[in-house]
Amino acid sequence: MRVTRVGSVALLCAAACSAPAHAQSEWKPAHNVDIVVASAAAGSSDRTARVLQKLLHGNAAFPSISVTNRPGGGGTVAWTFLTQHPGDAHYIATFSPTMLTNQILGSSKLGHQDLTPLAILLREYIVFAVKADSPIRNAADLVARLKKDVSSVSFAFATAAGNHNHVLIGLIVKAAGGDPRKAKVVIQPSGGQATTAMLGGHIDVLVAAPANVIPHLQSGTARAIGVSAAQRQGGALAAVPTLREQGIDAAFFNWRGFVGPRGLTPAQTAFWDQAFAKAVQGEDWKKDLQANAWAEDFMASAQARRHVDAEYEVMKTVLVELGVAPAK
Repeated sequence: MRVTRVGSVALLCAAACSAPAHAQSEWKPAHNVDIVVASAAAGSSDRTARVLQKLLHGNAAFPSISVTNRPGGGGTVAWTFLTQHPGDAHYIATFSPTMLTNQILGSSKLGHQDLTPLAILLREYIVFAVKADSPIRNAADLVARLKKDVSSVSFAFATAAGNHNHVLIGLIVKAAGGDPRKAKVVIQPSGGQATTAMLGGHIDVLVAAPANVIPHLQSGTARAIGVSAAQRQGGALAAVPTLREQGIDAAFFNWRGFVGPRGLTPAQTAFWDQAFAKAVQGEDWKKDLQANAWAEDFMASAQARRHVDAEYEVMKTVLVELGVAPAK
């Protein structure tokens, strides 16, 4: 199963940066901007928010910028907080496919339609990792274990059932001939906590963003058994085989971006379009991409909205096929 998503950084940056000056000056922050993180600290959402905070600090339009973690409900606590500030562009929050899958699965009535998608900044592939001394040495070992007994392997991931991590677990269980609904999963408040559970031997397999895993691969305390990319990645993941090359057709990636409250004006949205476009043009952003094994996939607000609308339909189809969501 494969999902393809396309973003054009150069085109969008050019469009945002060439917008009329009067349109961009109609609104700017009058006080502190709060970036709300839809998970606990030390996970990928938190990391994305703090990278953005650092990049925006160089923009004189911002009086100050804070980051606030509001974990809970697979992100719903943070996104509900945004709904309490309609029309106020001083509040933005991290978001990812988890917002869509929460709504599809019925665990939350809140969806992207209730908020304002502002930008998608990046995509990241998912890594399957185990402790260095685990008997599961590769994807073939994992599939063999699952074939014998689906419930014999525990998987940890963040932050909600049915999200991109859960989808990948389901694809591997299906490859082993099992029922994805019977997979043994342990959902954590953040990727960092899921990583700690794996390193502590409390679960068998970690399913997480590369940045959570890379330090432990480098220290030798963990081993990556597969990555969900269509082809081998570079840098710290260069030696990690893809799931596909190990016989599992699971090329899939996660995207990460930011959303604002409902009811933002065109001037407020235009301001954020310009701010995000400027943030991803600098050398610091390129260094952050490399350090976190992210792939740039910038989309400004208009394209982000279209992308999320399309993703909702894609994720609904995938979750129904996996037997996780009811067919409707």
